[in-house]
Amino acid sequence: MAVETSILIEARLLVEVATRNYNVIGAQVRGLTHEDSLLQLPFRGNCLNWVVGHITQSRNKMLMLVDEPTVWTAEQIARYDRESPPVTSSDDAIHFEQILADLQTAHERLISRLERITHDELLAPAKPVIQRAPPWTTGEFLHFLLWHETYHIGNTEILRQLSGTNDQVI
Repeated sequence: MAVETSILIEARLLVEVATRNYNVIGAQVRGLTHEDSLLQLPFRGNCLNWVVGHITQSRNKMLMLVDEPTVWTAEQIARYDRESPPVTSSDDAIHFEQILADLQTAHERLISRLERITHDELLAPAKPVIQRAPPWTTGEFLHFLLWHETYHIGNTEILRQLSGTNDQVI
């Protein structure tokens, strides 16, 4: 008998991963300014402002999945969504300190909700918060979005160094 993968997804593990991710982001951005967040790589890529904004919009989608109020408007989410244009100037960006404050609020709301979520809620079919997403359960979708965060968190190490910190956070 095959075991459904969604049964293996537990809320406590989602809380651990979400908290670890949030803490790593905090360490990587510590001491950086809005201007630092706008620095561009010398090759195709996105600046730190877009990367952390992208993670924040993803946390908003997680809030949608678990029926919690989002921190950002649909317009803000769209600005930092997948396939959105790179942020190349301050005029085209949410201020970095605001992104970080909003990420903190989204994180706190998500953790609070995950601490109360039931097994049945994790197994329920997920809302379509991303176009062309597979027919996942809520737990599977949350798991995917947290994995997706880790991909972008890796970007933050390089983008931190772009600011001239020349340090090692992790």
